[in-house]
Amino acid sequence: MKISTSELLDELKNRTKEHLEFAAMLSLKPEDDLNFRISEDSWSTLECLEHLNRYGDFYIPEINRRISSAGRSSQPYFKPGILGNYFAKSMLPKEKLNTMKTLKAMNPIHSSLDKSVVNTFIKQQEMMLELLEEAQHVDLEKIKTGISISKLIKLKLGDTFRFVIYHNSRHIEQIKRILTKQKEEKIFQKA
Repeated sequence: MKISTSELLDELKNRTKEHLEFAAMLSLKPEDDLNFRISEDSWSTLECLEHLNRYGDFYIPEINRRISSAGRSSQPYFKPGILGNYFAKSMLPKEKLNTMKTLKAMNPIHSSLDKSVVNTFIKQQEMMLELLEEAQHVDLEKIKTGISISKLIKLKLGDTFRFVIYHNSRHIEQIKRILTKQKEEKIFQKA
C-alpha cells in the first residue's frame, strides 16, 4: 500500500487542526466539567488530555530531533511499515472502541489536574502542525523514530506521525463520549 505523501500530510494536518479547535472549545469549559468522570475507574477529560500530553512529551522532541538531523529529500509516496501500519491503524477511532491497557507512566487516573493541561495540549498540537510542515521536505520512510514503549523498535516517521495523531483522535472521541454522558446526567438531574 502506497500513500501520496502530500495527501497523508494534509490528512494529518487536518486532523491536528480539528484537535486544536476542539481543545480551544474545551478551554472555555469550567474546570469541574473537565474533571467529570463517568465512573470511579474511568478517565476525565483532563486525564485524557494529560495522557496525550505525556505521549506528546516523548514524541514531539523525538520527531523534531529526527527531522532536524535529516537531509532534505522528500518522496512523492509513503509506504507504511508492517508494524507501524498496525500500530497506526489500531489507534484509529472505531464505532465500538476496544479498550487498551496503558503504561503506568502514561496513566493519569486520579491525578490532580487543572486547565493548564488543555493549554499544554494546545501548544503540543501547534508544535505538531509545525513538524508536519517541516516533514514535507524530508523522507517519511527513511527517517526512523524511537517509540515510547521500547528503545529497540524504530518506526518510519510517517508511521510515527500517523500513530500519534490517530492516538489523539481516539482520545478526542473518548472525551466527546464523556461530555455527552455529562450532559445527559445534568439533564437527568434537572428532571
